[in-house]
Amino acid sequence: MGILDVEIVKLYIRMCQDGWEQGWHERNGGNLTYRMKAEEVDACRPFFNTPGEWVQMGVTGENLAGEYFLTTGSGKYFRNVQPDPTHSIGIVEINDKGDAWRIVWGLENGAKPTSEFPSHFMNHSVRVAATNGECRVIYHAHPANLIAMTYVLPLTARDFTRALWKSATECPVVFPGGVGVVPWMVPGGADIALATSELMKKYDAAVWAHHGLFCSGPDFDTTFGLMHTIEKAAQIWILAQSAGQGKILQTIKDDELRAIATEFGVQLNEKFL
Repeated sequence: MGILDVEIVKLYIRMCQDGWEQGWHERNGGNLTYRMKAEEVDACRPFFNTPGEWVQMGVTGENLAGEYFLTTGSGKYFRNVQPDPTHSIGIVEINDKGDAWRIVWGLENGAKPTSEFPSHFMNHSVRVAATNGECRVIYHAHPANLIAMTYVLPLTARDFTRALWKSATECPVVFPGGVGVVPWMVPGGADIALATSELMKKYDAAVWAHHGLFCSGPDFDTTFGLMHTIEKAAQIWILAQSAGQGKILQTIKDDELRAIATEFGVQLNEKFL
């Protein structure tokens, strides 16, 4: 029995492999963090190493003080997580001020958490507050069709939400609140972390223009499903726009979106209708 036999670690590795197989993680693209439950930390603790040095993040999340996160590594490839987890992923502990991390397992040979960890951390902080602690997963990937949409649609939450909702019937059920949109910003720093976290106070997902998608959820299945649904709708939108040369003859009407919401018991964001 080792840490790789602990259920939550196995599920985390599977999520990384699923994303790689979808083609969303070229080279070292994308990252995944999971806020661990106390019992999951206890199951992993016997395998922890001597903790590393505390590293300041440049952002603060007081509601995450003392938490532990599974995280992908900076510069690491999703395709290598399954065959070589100890060098590709790790567990970090957050200090009592909520502004620094230290490695307690994995990320061997000097590896560090993903360069997007500040963005993940701030998004965890706001999603924990917005969901009464239910949110545990933040997932960033590079789905090609959604990225393509950021070159031809206005970069607004309303334009993207309407395009996605109307592209696949399940979309208003899966993300009834819509999606946020962050204009292009340099990745990896405090500025994009704060901009994204402001949107994630209202949305489960945020588009990064010309870059990718951020999704959140309570577990791996829900979060992966959200990413998968948004990218499938983006693919349908791209195909329809291409096939019709920009001319769409019919689509789901607003009242039909409301009918879907009523049937499935969800509350649509009415400002997008």
